[in-house]
Amino acid sequence: MSDSPAVQSLLRTMGRDLVATGDAIPDRRLQDWSGVPGARPLALLRPRTVEQLSQMLAVCNAHRQAVVPQGGLTGLAGGACCAPGDVAVSLERMNQIEELDAVSGTMTVQAGATLQSVQDAADAAGYLFALDLGARGSCTIGGNLSTNAGGNRVIRYGTMRDQLLGLEAVLADGSVVGGLHKMVKNNTGYDMRHLLAGAEGTLGIVTRAVLKLHPKPQSLATAWCGLPSFDAVTTLLRRAKAELPGGVSAFEVMWPSYLDFMLQRVPGLRQPLPQRHAFNVLMESAGADGEHHAAAFDDFLGRMLEAGVLEDAAIARSGTDARNLWAVRDATGEFPLLLPGMAAFDVSFSIRDIGQAALECEAMLRERWPGCTALVYGHLGDGNLHVIAHVDGSPADVVADIERAVYDLVRRYRGAVSAEHGIGLLKRKVLGHTRSPAELAAMRAIKSALDPHGILNPGKVL
Repeated sequence: MSDSPAVQSLLRTMGRDLVATGDAIPDRRLQDWSGVPGARPLALLRPRTVEQLSQMLAVCNAHRQAVVPQGGLTGLAGGACCAPGDVAVSLERMNQIEELDAVSGTMTVQAGATLQSVQDAADAAGYLFALDLGARGSCTIGGNLSTNAGGNRVIRYGTMRDQLLGLEAVLADGSVVGGLHKMVKNNTGYDMRHLLAGAEGTLGIVTRAVLKLHPKPQSLATAWCGLPSFDAVTTLLRRAKAELPGGVSAFEVMWPSYLDFMLQRVPGLRQPLPQRHAFNVLMESAGADGEHHAAAFDDFLGRMLEAGVLEDAAIARSGTDARNLWAVRDATGEFPLLLPGMAAFDVSFSIRDIGQAALECEAMLRERWPGCTALVYGHLGDGNLHVIAHVDGSPADVVADIERAVYDLVRRYRGAVSAEHGIGLLKRKVLGHTRSPAELAAMRAIKSALDPHGILNPGKVL
């Protein structure tokens, strides 16, 4: 047993069923998907109720014991990794869907519920829970909220923050705050939802949430489009948003570097179009009328071909076709195996700048590091660009140089150093590229007010 006074107190008050130590802590709790090395925590706290979590944090706060909240451990910024001497807390036992209110169009869930379980419950009730990302089977609602996750449908439905109507959370001293409200309009002072969403567990630990549901689309039209230029890409986006009756629910752009690499290196992927194009767009539109929506989608793509906006397009005629197209975009989960030691960037720019910024970034990487694998893709509709850079056998100082170069470019374009993966440990040093000294001071003041002893996820974000 650890000789830590905090852990001893936790064991006495909560018992070994709720407080695991030593070899009873699973190895998967040592780090998240970021690859940042993590230490074995002094203890793993696994409460079943908000009351138990409240007691646990009160004990930790009294002993000034650092606590690291962990969700599904699918984060890519090191935000859930423990340092030596930390205690980890997992809400994996608080994973219930408590209520689905079909009249209000809301779902009340515990923070340990996986994203996929929420999606499935909404679908069974005839609704759509809009957030979607590749880690859906592992990531949790609490983690999605804490990182303000984005994903594939932000262009139409917004980020995780936009799916949230109410929440409950436990602060560092054990206080339980928030309200499980179902109202869209609720202007009653400071909004704890927006304060805690995106805070990465540094201000409080989210325990329950009221989520917004949307009517389930009756039709989903998907196409892979080949385009001659970035101007054509932005024209397609602008006109699709204006002319498609269901608007645009996904708009994924892939530069040739990305598509060529994936088709060559990932078995089982099908080439969507026979010819190579300057840009590739995977576009999805959701509608309420299956027959008319599909016809309108086909007609729109026909007009874009006639206008020269598109050079070619492959329209999915079945769910299997759509899955095959999405498989090319979702194959990014293979990167850690294909490109070990890569530098991965999740940045954002204004839509106007993203084409030039991507072109400049790719050229800079190949010029400064000959032989560099540079892959570019992203959610263009919300300005989110992903860049992968890999130099075979490169030492850590080369990776650090690549990171400095890319983040300097982001700063020049007045972009954001993190679009959807959070700051965690990996991006603390470049947060000032995006936020002003006054903003950083305000963040520190909020942190100090809600967590004066600094026990919640210390060293993350700030």
